[in-house]
Amino acid sequence: MTEIYEAIKRSAARIKEAIAFDDTGYSENINSTGDTQLKLDIKSDLIIEEEFAKVACIKEIVSEEKEGKTPLHGDGIYSIGYDPLDGSSLIDVNLSVGSIFGIYEGGFAGKNLKAAVYVVYGPRVELVIAHENVTLYRLNQKGEFVLIKEIKLGAKGKLNAPGATQMGWEPRHKALIDAIFADGYRLRYSGGMVPDLHQILLKGGGLFSYPATSDVPKGKLRMIFEVFPFAFVYEKAGGAAIDGKMRLLDLTPSHPHDTTPCFFGSQTEIERVKQCYAK
Repeated sequence: MTEIYEAIKRSAARIKEAIAFDDTGYSENINSTGDTQLKLDIKSDLIIEEEFAKVACIKEIVSEEKEGKTPLHGDGIYSIGYDPLDGSSLIDVNLSVGSIFGIYEGGFAGKNLKAAVYVVYGPRVELVIAHENVTLYRLNQKGEFVLIKEIKLGAKGKLNAPGATQMGWEPRHKALIDAIFADGYRLRYSGGMVPDLHQILLKGGGLFSYPATSDVPKGKLRMIFEVFPFAFVYEKAGGAAIDGKMRLLDLTPSHPHDTTPCFFGSQTEIERVKQCYAK
């Protein structure tokens, strides 16, 4: 596992440089989910694949930017699903973006996730590893990731990050969000999954939601690349992650780009979601 972490760290340092200095415009390519790829999406994906190709224990990878799996090493034991540059549409307005990695053994299902890693490219580059616990690292001036602290969620938070287009929300979801705000929670939503979930983790707790909507009834966020890794992080940090009723890590995708509604948060907020969606 250490070799995989080191490959991610090397990738992060290279992607940081690309974000700072490369062309931030769109390419002519369309990815598997119908989004026009930024040139940085494509470069970030290539960087990560190059670094993972050096790690013999990685059997195969699957990227948010590609349709199917890419085999690497026949004797490898780990499969990695990753989003090379999550929230990349925020780059042109200079907001934080990130990379997300799920490390699986035995196939791409929530129950097979062994570790999760994500990187935040903001004013500082930070990396979070979830394995037995959740630890925060920060890139220093020497290009090294230095351990900062262990991350633990509080039982109840103060932040609310409600995603998806509100006009597509179910009435019960709107009632839930309105009630949470009425209880004094503060809105913190950038439109980037990585920075918003990172903020909730570091500020002690709250709720991030991306529900089913009238136009996207299965949700927008992808299980393998985005949802499962953050569900793993939140559970290891003392929180919880559900699809409204069911634990996210109990789900199995039907194809590499399968999506699901998702809710991540402290125990108190997730219990409120369960009560709402049980009605």
